[in-house]
Amino acid sequence: MGKGVHVQDLPGVGKRYDIDLGRPDQRISVVLRSGGIRDLYVFASASADPTAVIELSEEQARKVGAVLAATFFEA
Repeated sequence: MGKGVHVQDLPGVGKRYDIDLGRPDQRISVVLRSGGIRDLYVFASASADPTAVIELSEEQARKVGAVLAATFFEA
């Protein structure tokens, strides 16, 4: 995948995308589960334990992605 994004298959679960944010103490991981749910893991320290974990439906993930990509427009 693109530079700074590492993909790992999770057998029986889905795929995990680890996103390098350019700092050793910050990263984001997204797990795309086979059933369509997305888990967003936020790491704000060098710890192996996430600071926050958020479960998103496909629709919620699309909204967050649109906002982050600056393509979300209010009707």
